[in-house]
This record gives sequence, structure tokens and C-alpha cells, in this order.
Amino acid sequence: MNALLIIVFCAGYISIAFENILRINKSAIALLTGVLCWVVLMFTSVSETQIVSEQLITHLGEISGILFFLLAAMTVVELIDAHDGFEIVKSFIQTRKKAALLWLICFITFFLSAILDNLTTTIVMVSLLRKLLDDKEERMLFAGMVIIAANAGGAWSPIGDVTTTMLWIGGQITAFNIIQMLIIPSLICLIVPLIILSIKLKGNFSSVAIDKEITTTIPFERNLIFGFGTMALIFVPVFKTVTHLPPFMGILLSLAMLWILTELIHRNKNKEERNFLSVSSAMQRIDTPSILFFLGILLAVGALQSANVLLQTAAWMQQHVANTSLIVLLIGLLSAIVDNVPLAAACMGMYPLSVYPTDSYLWEFLAYCTGTGGSILIIGSAAGVAAMGMEKISFGWYLKRISVLALAGYFAGAIVYMLLQRA
Repeated sequence: MNALLIIVFCAGYISIAFENILRINKSAIALLTGVLCWVVLMFTSVSETQIVSEQLITHLGEISGILFFLLAAMTVVELIDAHDGFEIVKSFIQTRKKAALLWLICFITFFLSAILDNLTTTIVMVSLLRKLLDDKEERMLFAGMVIIAANAGGAWSPIGDVTTTMLWIGGQITAFNIIQMLIIPSLICLIVPLIILSIKLKGNFSSVAIDKEITTTIPFERNLIFGFGTMALIFVPVFKTVTHLPPFMGILLSLAMLWILTELIHRNKNKEERNFLSVSSAMQRIDTPSILFFLGILLAVGALQSANVLLQTAAWMQQHVANTSLIVLLIGLLSAIVDNVPLAAACMGMYPLSVYPTDSYLWEFLAYCTGTGGSILIIGSAAGVAAMGMEKISFGWYLKRISVLALAGYFAGAIVYMLLQRA
């Protein structure tokens, strides 16, 4: 059963990697792979069909939370963009040098990701890049570095990455300790690829041409929507901490409030202007195929998890690899292929707190590796998938241009963490 399931998953994965050669949209391949994985699981499972159906419903509930979060966050960002809100940020960026802009964007992403989360931050920063860079190739290169920065920034914060949040809620780590122990390794994980890329990145960037379309917003409306929209995104981790409800509930609340606000401030405008600046119009401009791509990937990973493939893989590593650091490093590399959430969940089930207490070496290193390892491949993290959909970055392009940089940063940060532990 597991062999056939793995074959289907790998075939889909390879097909996504060669999207440009096959000339088939990656979203279609991802959806097909996700559905076929569950079909294989249903027909080959030793469990009753009812059990498999219940597992599917459970995974779909978890996936839906991520998809609704992505949908709402992208709508908020699109609404800010419709009101020219990103012009406020753009006006503060004075540099014309590519390397200087790269460092500035990446450091903003790094710290913003720790406050928001890596997915939301990636959506915001890629949207900002569209306002700054006219050249498509340069923009994709910057977006690739944004993925690395967002995942590195999320790893050291208890609310910055899903896996770190899971470990925090599960009692494996404490907030202050994870910040203290991982902020330096995470910074190294970003700085190393930044230095490497900065050497190659010369000259000035060409800015986006001024849009000829006449804007219908006044400065007050632009500043209000930008401020309210930004606070709406920052509100999400606060909402989660206070209510203990999933993040998608917080972003939906923020979207609802922003929706009401835009309806009120534009109610006296003519229909055409009001429609363009509405949430309904913003949702129509969202890249829906990227959300469906995300759905397909997570369905496929959910099938692997239900078949205990991930748990068996973790158990095999525990049995055949004696070194704990090496195991966690391999898990981090595996998270570039498979979603880091089930991998972290499998580790939490394998290693009891009675053996590895709160804030032990294992949990800290696991938070770093699963958080930053997903940057090695573009479909290894939610941030990567979001950027992939927004900028139409192909799997092969990212593998050729960004993966080596992400890998260098991953190992550099890991080495620094291990050295700090021995000091």
C-alpha cells in the first residue's frame, strides 16, 4: 500500500518540478496528485473505508483553516494595494542599489515574520516588490530571498511559524527561551545567502512604471486602509493568543471589519469607483489557482500522514541514525519535500517530554530545522507556495537559483546553533 502511495506522490512531485516541460499548470497536477493519493489509500488500506473517510475529513478541516487564512490574507493585501497603500512604504525606500534594497527587504521580512507569521509576511512583501521592481527576473530573485527571510524569521518566534507554535502550545518550548536561543542561528541562516547573492547583484534596479490609471482614493482613505489593514494583520497572532482560536478565525474577523470600513468610506462614490475599491473586487483579483495548488499539495501530504509513512520514516531514522543532531538535520531537509507540520507532529509523538523536557536541545533544534528547511524547495513551506503562486515562480527556476543559497544558510545556521550549545 505505502509503496504505491509513495510512487503516486513522487510522480506528482516530479511532474510539478517539470511543469515548464510538460506545459501543464502545477495546480492541476497538485489537485490530481492529492485526489489520487487518497484514492490509493482508500482502495489499499487495511482499515475500513469509514475510517479513511474520517481521516480525510479531519485533514480537510486542518487544510481548510490554512486555505481560508491564505484567502483572507491575500484579500487584505489586495485591498491595501487597491487603495495605493504600499506607496506609503515605497516612499520610505530611497536606495536605488539592488544589493542595498535586497538587504533592506530581507531584514524587514525577517522581523515582520516574527510578529505576524511567515505566510502573511510573504504575501505582504511580494506585493510590495511588485510596486518596486519592474524586471520580472529580478523580482523573482527577490521573492526567493523573501521566502528564506520569512521562514528564518518565523523559526525563532513562537508565533512566526506553525511548527514553532505547535511546539510552544505543546509545552516543548517556552517563548522567551526559543527567541533567545534561535534568533542568532536564524539570522545567520538569512545573512549567509544574502552575502553570497549580494556579491553577484550589481547596479541599480529599474522601478515600476507609473500606472496610468487614475486613482480614486484620497490620502486620508489611503492612509486609513493601509493603517487599518496592517493592524488587522498584526491583530491575528494577538487574537490567537487571547482566544486560543485558530489563526484563520482572526484573519476572517479582520477581513470582516475591513470590509465594513471600506463599505462605509466609499458609500457615497459612484458604482464603478465603489466596486473597484470593494472587498468583492479584491477577491476577484486573487490568484485562485495558487490556493488550489496549496490544497492539492496538502491533501497529498495528508494521505502520507494517514498511511503513517511520515511516522515510519521518523522511526526508521531513529533506529538507524544514532546522532540526535543528524536526525533533526535530516528531518529539516525532509521538510523541504513534505510539509513540516506533520513532521513536527510525528517528532512530538516520538519523543516524550519525560525524556526530552521543555526547552531541551532537541526541541529548539527541531524548531530551527523544520522552520528553515522548508526554504530549500519552493513547495517546502507555505511561504514558498504563496510566492510561487503570486509571482508564477517555477519549481525548476527556484531549484536552480535559490535552493543552493537556502541550503547554505540552513547548514550555516545549524552549525552556529550547535556551536552555541557547546559554548
